[in-house]
Amino acid sequence: MLVLCIETSCDETAAAVVRDGREILSNVIHSQVKTHAPYGGVVPEIASREHLLKIGPIVQKALDDAHVRIDDLDAIAATAGPGLIGSLLVGLTYAKALAFAKHKPLVAVNHIEGHIYSICFEHPHVEFPALALVVSGGHTNLFWVESETCGFSRLKYTLVGKTRDDAAGEAYDKVAKLLGLSYPGGPVVDRLAKLGNSRAIPFPMVKISDRALDFSFSGIKTAVLRMVKNEGLEPRDEEATRTDPHRLDLLAGFQEGVVNMLWATTAKAAARLQPRSLILSGGVAANSRLKEVLAERCAAIGLKFHFPKPVFTTDNAAMIAAAGTAKFMRGETVGMDADADPNMRLAIGKETSGKRYRT
Repeated sequence: MLVLCIETSCDETAAAVVRDGREILSNVIHSQVKTHAPYGGVVPEIASREHLLKIGPIVQKALDDAHVRIDDLDAIAATAGPGLIGSLLVGLTYAKALAFAKHKPLVAVNHIEGHIYSICFEHPHVEFPALALVVSGGHTNLFWVESETCGFSRLKYTLVGKTRDDAAGEAYDKVAKLLGLSYPGGPVVDRLAKLGNSRAIPFPMVKISDRALDFSFSGIKTAVLRMVKNEGLEPRDEEATRTDPHRLDLLAGFQEGVVNMLWATTAKAAARLQPRSLILSGGVAANSRLKEVLAERCAAIGLKFHFPKPVFTTDNAAMIAAAGTAKFMRGETVGMDADADPNMRLAIGKETSGKRYRT
């Protein structure tokens, strides 16, 4: 079964051809990082225009790399949300046009579900039920994931935790910008934090008073802002920061604080719900310290831990195709009236205090 997928939820124009939801025949990604770097973040209108320019060639390259024609496809899938509305519309509209012209079934995919499916290429035998921690520049969510089969073909999701303010990746970007570092902030902060002492400048842990399994990163971002202002820290690029021990310690302490907050909430959820596995995905899943800490602490409590390759942590179409294939196999196709939804939900939250979900 061949599925072509298009992903344009934010600032990557991506297309992929995947066979049977597991075998990647092509996975083409055009990043707009250099375009948006001067602005310190994604400019929605510019992102939409860039998608319009690139989507045709990117889709064609995905087909060429896979050595298939549109007529060979069994279905076409596209991200329908969440994301930037202008960006989503470019990819979904293009997919609808192809599906209509070639009489192919159309599948609308939730971007967050795609991130969860990003691990299935290397870890097809995840033990469910699982907790899925999706961490990126736009999302920090914790899901309870159950499988109605023995694999990824039919998953059910319950939202058990979310960020109440900034996403973790967003906090990285803002802190990097405060210190004059380049966009995106996550990779550069991760590199520099390795050179600092994470214990030299400790940051307080945020505590959610109502026992909800939620996250909050605005406090640690504000703490960095106050330090920058109080100490009069001028912007410096990555090279100059490497020679400043105080800034390196600040970045190391910030990263350790974010990682510890992510683990603290995840650990509470694991103790309360008793999953068999933990899935880490999203852009921040590429963070070396986060993977190191989660691997160590999951091993300590006997929880299996899975995360994707770096290429599948960023927005890509292969993960969307994997989720789209599962939806297509279940008969979950959409018509030409399908619309993009920038606030699309994957699951509804549920009260978890005192409830055990393990099956």
